[in-house]
Order: sequence, then C-alpha cells, then structure tokens
Amino acid sequence: MSESNAETAPAVSGPSDFIREIVAADVAAGNNGGRVATRFPPEPNGYLHIGHAKAICLDFGVATEFGGHCNLRFDDTNPVKEDVEYVDSIKDDVRWLGFEWHGRELYASDYYEQLYQFAEELIRKGLAYVDSLSPDEMRQHRGTLTEPGRHSPYRTRRVDENLDLFRRMRAGEFQDGAHVLRAKIDMASPNITMRDPVLYRIRHADHHRTGSAWCIYPMYDYAHPLSDAIEGITHSFCTLEYVDHRPLYDWVIDAIATEPGRRSPGEGGPRQYEFARLNLNYTVMSKRKLLQLVHQQHVNGWDDPRMPTVSGLRRRGYTPESIRDFCARVGVARKENVIDVGLLEHCVREDLNRRAPRAMAVLRPLKLVLTNYPEARSDEFEIASHPDDASLGSRTVPFSREIYIERDDFMEEPPKKFFRLAPGREVRLRNAYLVTCTEAIKNAAGEIVELRGTYDPATRGGNALDGRKVKATLHWVSAAHAVDAEIRLYDRLFTAEDPEGAAEHAGGDFISQLNPCSLEVLGGCKLEPSLGNAAPGSRYQFERLGYFAADPDTRTGAPVFNRTVSLKDSWAKANP
Repeated sequence: MSESNAETAPAVSGPSDFIREIVAADVAAGNNGGRVATRFPPEPNGYLHIGHAKAICLDFGVATEFGGHCNLRFDDTNPVKEDVEYVDSIKDDVRWLGFEWHGRELYASDYYEQLYQFAEELIRKGLAYVDSLSPDEMRQHRGTLTEPGRHSPYRTRRVDENLDLFRRMRAGEFQDGAHVLRAKIDMASPNITMRDPVLYRIRHADHHRTGSAWCIYPMYDYAHPLSDAIEGITHSFCTLEYVDHRPLYDWVIDAIATEPGRRSPGEGGPRQYEFARLNLNYTVMSKRKLLQLVHQQHVNGWDDPRMPTVSGLRRRGYTPESIRDFCARVGVARKENVIDVGLLEHCVREDLNRRAPRAMAVLRPLKLVLTNYPEARSDEFEIASHPDDASLGSRTVPFSREIYIERDDFMEEPPKKFFRLAPGREVRLRNAYLVTCTEAIKNAAGEIVELRGTYDPATRGGNALDGRKVKATLHWVSAAHAVDAEIRLYDRLFTAEDPEGAAEHAGGDFISQLNPCSLEVLGGCKLEPSLGNAAPGSRYQFERLGYFAADPDTRTGAPVFNRTVSLKDSWAKANP
C-alpha cells in the first residue's frame, strides 16, 4: 500500500515553521526511508477559497522543498454534494496558483473496492458492525462531552450476520438510513469521535465518476486515512478542527491487520499533523456559507470578485504570486487567529506595482473644453507604460481640444487644502500640458455639466519652461478618442469584521451582515484608446485610481474592468 521508489532529496532553504521542522527531522532520521509524500485532498463539493490556497502552498511547497511529491486527490465520498464542475474548478485553481501534480490526479473513488474489502476485514476481525439505529437514536446513544455513550443493541451482532447485512447494503436491498457500518471502538471514550464512528452509509445516488455502481459510500474519516496509506503518503497536513480526528485516523490505518499498508507503532506510514486554518476578517470561510451566498444569489456565482474564492480573487485581478506571498507571510502556526484582509490587499498592491502597466481612465467624467486649442488639431504623447520597468514599453496617448477629467477633480468653491482644478486655477494634465479653468457651465438645475479652460502650448509634456509650479497633476482622457467602458467597483462583502459573531450578537444570521454597497457599477467611463482591446484578465494601474483587471465579460471595443484594489494602503502604514 505504499510507494517504495518515491523521489528523495535534502531539504532546501525556505520558510521555517513547525511543520517543516517535523518533516526535516523525519528526513534526517530516515523515517519512511527518507521519503516525503504529501497530498492536497479537497472534497469536490464547492470552489476553493483563500484558506485552501494556504493548504495548497503548504502541501505542494513542503513536497517540493524536500524533494518529494504531492498528490492531488479528490476525497469524493459524498455523491449528493459533489459535481464534476467542482473537480474542474479545483484543478484550474491549483494550476493557476502555480502548482502541478505531475500525473498524480487521484480520487478516493479509485479505491472504493479496496475500501470495501478493508471494511469486510474489519468486520471479520470484530472491529466493525452493522448498526440499525435511526440517526436520532444514534445521537441519543452517543452521549455528551461529560457523559459516556451507550452501546447500540446491534453492537453484539455476530460476524456472519454483520457480513451478510453489509453485503446486502452494497447490493442495494435497503433504503437510505436503514443501516450503517460502524467501527467498534469505545463508547466511553472522552473523545466523542472515537465512540463507534460511522464508516459506511447507504446513499442511493449517482456518483460523478462511478455512476450507479455503488449505493454505499465510505465516510471521510474512513476513506481519507486509508487513501493516504494506499498512496504511500508520509505527512498528512490538515487544519486544527481535525485534532480530535487524529486518533481515528491512526486507528483506521492500524486496524487493517496484515493487509498492505499495515502500520504498527514505530513503523512508517502516514502521520497526521494539524495547523491553524486561515481565518480572514470581513468574510466567511465556510464552504457551506459560501454555497448559501451563491444559491441565494447574494453574489453572482462562485467567481464573484467579492468572494474569498480563488476564482473570485483571480477574476478581481489578484495574481497567483500575490496570493502565494500572502500565504507565506501568514505562515503556518499551531494557534488560530484572524488575519486582516488588509495584508492580502497589501500583497497584491506590492505585486501589481511592480508588474502592472499604467494607463489613464476617467470613471466619473466631466468634460473640459480648451477654448484656445485648435478644433481640428490633435496631439500624440508617447508615454512610458511603467515608471521603473522599460521592458513594458510605451503607448501612444492622443490629446484633443475636449478632454475628460474626474468630476471629483473640480470644485467651484474649493476649501483651503483642495489643490486640484477650480476657476482661475492652473493644474497639470499628466504628461500633456498645463491648463487653467476659466468657466463652469451649468444646466437649468444648477449642476455643472462642462468646464471651459485654456492650455499653455509652451508646456508640452507638462512642464513650464519658466519654472512656475503647480500643486496638482490630473489624469485625463481625450474625448475624441475615448473608449467607453463599464467599471465595477468592489468593496468588502460584509460590513462587520466578524460577520458570524456580529450576526449572533444581533440575533440574526450572517446574511444580515452583507454590505449593501459591496458593488458599484459605473457605466460611461472613459478610457484611453490603448485599453480598448484589453484581453480578459489583463491588469493595469489606472493612474491615481487603483489597480484594475479586465473582466471575462469584456469584449473588443467594449471593455469591462474590475477594481482589484485601491492605491491607498492603510495596512502598510499601520505595519511599517
């Protein structure tokens, strides 16, 4: 049940944490022949989220650092909640994050027959029995944290009777819930997980891989350790909620007598190690709750950019490098804590600042007509696409008599510290000219609908030869050449740092904490021409506005952009 020729190599330098220290000690001691084999074992019942990204980085990262391998194994033991859509999305996410499993794509369902035979072996050894209690009765027999459980009246069934019933369960003779197969361990154990846990249940449901071949399915706590053993996994990493499951993990593997994969105390084989899960504020990390958000249409699918899913972060414009950096900074710890989402935003800002080309976009346009600029004329400016990376080249930006500026960049009666455009004030148009506002045009309701102004032709490139200074530089887009776009501005999905805690305190559910302003869609935005053919997924810094990514909805000549993150980095200021 184990591989004997897995790749081995000494550990390489990398992040240090208690998990890696354990693995390094095992390799140094020659445990498992010095092999390191890990696995990333998602259940295909939803899309991966940022917490799974941390696990992926750990599982694949440790294997790479120690010259081993990591399997991608789908623990597909619940056909009611699983779907091939989830399988495909998980594979896409793992690859996008930068990891490969090199042909080791495995499924718990690959081992269904083997797992069944192991179960029969447990019955023959007197370590498992078929129980006919109803679910409610089973809960009543289970006991509490302070009271031991009670034996099921079916616990003393003979081995031949248990085998007969179990085989008839497999043959489909019974309805769902009529019987289960339970391990015979200890109903008085202080660890409730060890009180004769269920190993198999009846489910008359088609499986996404095996179809209708099976109507009994193994429980996760049974299939998972045996799958690890079958695959020769050496180190099984999981989050802290599985601490109480570790004795069962060991019991299941050790209980398979002399079958391949037998592990006695002191022998090699899979060992489980727990680390703190990733908890992020202003969101929920429960797959069940994320599924609720999707099904109740509070978000626009699993890849909604407000979701903490890997696909949502990708659509929003996050890079795999920024997510891996975030996971490395969070680290691997033994104690639960909550991470500030500001750190995640800081990581993507740092990454996009290095790699994202610059461009100009006006989200809330206000037209400025330069009355002394010739009507039939237009200029072109060759502008670098990045201030520090010449490899990103440059783009040509046209300029004309009518331009758009941000509505927020003009005030008719500015306060003392407002340095942008106002009547009689001169400002710089980035990389273009110095301009002065001469008039604000209003409609019948008194709303400003257009500005008039003049430009100084001697300031081409935005610099005055006489050395005069201006206090503000504005971005702009030529009205004659502008590309219309839709811009989606995303904010945090919840108003509370701890949505579940705030909801409980208020006597509601987490849905009550949704942020009604988490999405603002702006139509009629104006982009410079270079953005008109932006490919879906391409990322830019819109100067002075933030980082944006072209959405999959974008089309040639009709771009749609999502704001990834603003330029302001409050986390960095608080954590210098």
